[in-house]
Amino acid sequence: MLNTAVELCEITKAFGENNVLRGIDLELYAGQVTVLMGANGAGKSTMVKILCGVYNANGGAIKLFGKQFNPATPAEAIKAGVVTVHQSINDGVIPDLDIASNLILDNLARPGGSFFLNQRKNRAEAQKIAETMGLDVDVTQLVNELHLADRQLVAIARAMAHKPKLLILDEPTSSLSAVEADRLFELLDRLRESGVAILYISHRMSDIRRIADRIISMRDGKISGTFEGASLDYEGAVKAMLGHSMTDNKIDIPEKGEAIVAIKNMKIRSDSTPFSLDLHANEVVAITGLVGSGKTEFANILFGIEKPFSGNIVLDGKPYQPKSLRQAIDAGVFLCPKDRASNAVVQDFDITKNISIPFLNRHSNFSFLNFASEHKTANQTISDLGIICQRNSDEIGSLSGGNQQKVMIGRWLAQASNLLVLDEPFQGVDIKARRDIGKKIRQTASKRATLVLVAEIDEALEIADRIIVMTDHTIVGDYQNKNIDIGQVLSKVAGQLSQSTELSAHAT
Repeated sequence: MLNTAVELCEITKAFGENNVLRGIDLELYAGQVTVLMGANGAGKSTMVKILCGVYNANGGAIKLFGKQFNPATPAEAIKAGVVTVHQSINDGVIPDLDIASNLILDNLARPGGSFFLNQRKNRAEAQKIAETMGLDVDVTQLVNELHLADRQLVAIARAMAHKPKLLILDEPTSSLSAVEADRLFELLDRLRESGVAILYISHRMSDIRRIADRIISMRDGKISGTFEGASLDYEGAVKAMLGHSMTDNKIDIPEKGEAIVAIKNMKIRSDSTPFSLDLHANEVVAITGLVGSGKTEFANILFGIEKPFSGNIVLDGKPYQPKSLRQAIDAGVFLCPKDRASNAVVQDFDITKNISIPFLNRHSNFSFLNFASEHKTANQTISDLGIICQRNSDEIGSLSGGNQQKVMIGRWLAQASNLLVLDEPFQGVDIKARRDIGKKIRQTASKRATLVLVAEIDEALEIADRIIVMTDHTIVGDYQNKNIDIGQVLSKVAGQLSQSTELSAHAT
């Protein structure tokens, strides 16, 4: 018989007139991984924040191993054994501190801790914590110097240091490579065997199939379905989450237009194989590959953040060598980066300003900002992408992660471009939001070239006319999204096919 770790009974929460949670009844069991699925606005984040002491519930009761549990602060929740790794990595780490300080910070803050720091002892302790995650890092390195995936692993390792009774993970693999994700799954297997209850928030089918003991679906602030047993019903869980069945997202490949971008003999790194690529108007091209395959470096080259080792880019018939982001934007090349929290969202701005900030000159007359133009664009973006908010003046931080992502995508869709590059545009969003975003990207693609970078093959299949595989910083496969051999694509992604069977690196 399973031991109940956490029991939520009739939990309600409202913000003004907005009833976010409408009587949540849920049990989480020790030694079991419960996957939580829900569309943006379903109440997932609010429920988690109540569990970890950020919010107080308006009604209902919570029990932790049979005892009343009502944490007033996150510190109280952690002390009781409820530890959360939030979707926003910066909520789990302090970027300006080194890795060692991040990993032992909570220990130093405990009552009775020494006033004087023993750096050698602290670094040795931090090293042990890092090793639990298989982190091969110098613990004296600053967190803000790490890649996104390593920062995510530091945040998870910091959570592990608390020896949790309930571990809550919100989209933990969104920035991890396959190897890093497997390392996390192995750790979760050990935690499950030791009796830890795990609440795992994700919509990634690959994650769910690997780690879930059961799936809980949420819709409109309520539990809408529970799925468990030998064969987890993923499609049933999605139906309970959305309120309707999953449908095949068939792509009707349109006639592609003229070549907008021509890339010739590009080498991303000195030791990588050169490749060529043409991107056409009225064509959505997805590049898929594992984390570290070179997708993000390629996007940064196109946007002028990095330079290629060699090769040439022609944009709309003219040589293109941007020396700055402003030159790229002025040339009509836009990039929506994958690290929303660090590189995209301006937390001190409202929705309108977040949408208009790269294009203030287009909302100005004789150096005077045209507020009416800004608000018109923001309202159109909110309507087009179904952004859930009260008004366009809402602070961006008041939105759910998925709706923040829609604002970031909307920022770049709101203006005409020659080349739109979207790096992991579906990161941290649910299936419905993913399809809303994908639909809008395709609807607006006729006069530009569109390049979408994704790690998940199902995301590429849902949005692209053409799918390109990148491995080791070069192109190894090029497929029309029609009667596609998924097994072959996945083999290319993993780099498992021999050079003799690979497609030409020239993709047009």
